[in-house]
Amino acid sequence: MAVKLFGTDGVRGTANQFPITAEAALKLGIAAGSFFRRDGRNGHRVVLGKDTRRSCYMLENALAAGLSSAGMNVILLGPVPTPAVGFLTRSMRADLGVMISASHNPARDNGIKFFGPDGFKLPDEDEATIEDLFENQPEAVEPDQIGRLRRLEDGRGRYVEFAKTTINGARFDGLKVVVDCAHGAAYRTAPEALWELGADVVPMGVAPDGFNINLDCGSTHPEAAAAMVRATGADLGICLDGDADRIILIDETGAVADGDQIMALFAEHWGAEGKLKNGTLVATVMSNLGLERFLEGKGLTLERTKVGDRHVVARMREGGFNLGGEQSGHIVMSDYATTGDGLMAGLQFMALMKQTGLRASELVRRFTPVPQVLRNLRLDTALLQRPEIGALIKAQEVRLGKTGRILVRPSGTEPLIRVMVEAEDSGLLEDVLDTVEAGLRPSS
Repeated sequence: MAVKLFGTDGVRGTANQFPITAEAALKLGIAAGSFFRRDGRNGHRVVLGKDTRRSCYMLENALAAGLSSAGMNVILLGPVPTPAVGFLTRSMRADLGVMISASHNPARDNGIKFFGPDGFKLPDEDEATIEDLFENQPEAVEPDQIGRLRRLEDGRGRYVEFAKTTINGARFDGLKVVVDCAHGAAYRTAPEALWELGADVVPMGVAPDGFNINLDCGSTHPEAAAAMVRATGADLGICLDGDADRIILIDETGAVADGDQIMALFAEHWGAEGKLKNGTLVATVMSNLGLERFLEGKGLTLERTKVGDRHVVARMREGGFNLGGEQSGHIVMSDYATTGDGLMAGLQFMALMKQTGLRASELVRRFTPVPQVLRNLRLDTALLQRPEIGALIKAQEVRLGKTGRILVRPSGTEPLIRVMVEAEDSGLLEDVLDTVEAGLRPSS
């Protein structure tokens, strides 16, 4: 039976458990290196970045060994944001980019993401071929074809300089910003970029110890940053996740705004300026119904995809769109980046603050969300294949009608069933949630 390595966003799991082991990373490096070196030429190049988890050291060494043994020259970036890997893969004309990170997951988890030479995450068919090569290890290259390893000292600086070019010369003098880096990959990148642009920076989550990444901080836990915004009188707060491809914003009152509100703002302004290609925003099925209604009111269109920023990016490329993202904070601006980029989204927001002269609270509250609740159920995802479960979900969709939505799906990153319900009537919302959960729970 063929091994299944890739999920919603690369290969992910618990460190030191398959497939996030040194042995599997070594084999995966050989497989990926062989795939991208299939033309037989020498001189192939791969850039390899990581976040701040302790297990990154183990995986970095194993991947580098596998890639070099397959004939790839490996450029080690050290801790950098995921979007920096996409950028540097293109900028350095590399054949492959690799990021070691489990994004917003806790430190005990880790993952491996691959980028093609165009800086975009790999399509499903390439991942399937790499999985096949993982199982059927290719022959080793000749000794004189083994790749070299070198460390790039200024990779972070190159990315920061590029990020600064995306805001048309804007300066942030007079703006005080709290930036929570989640003790992750952007713990130096984000504060440096904001300081260089003139902001008064209050850094948080910038002391990684290998185990505190995403721990009660960052985009998944914005409460501490919100408190700091209020305590310091900051103009806004920026919360990133462990690999800095997500952002959550906090206005000057300490109120939190998710990716849907950020996308609504950017879509509205880009649409008014004629910059929103085809008048369309691409988001996932998780985005709030309120976002869809807001865009319709502006004469704009929302296209939905499956959960995962790679699906958003794929639809953007297919349809020629330049703005997309997820409620969780992935903001994809393909005019600038190949994947979600928390730092660049934050820079764009601050540039709008300067351009309009409006406070964060006046900019980021674009629509009133329809009440939405998400429950994560630690149940066997095979339950979703049962006909009676499909019938149950269909019946709840009928109950909600046009006043709400229901989405039941397996998690792509954890062994969970996720149940999301939106409804204008809070009583109906809770009843639908309880009904679905009861139907999914095994009978006693």
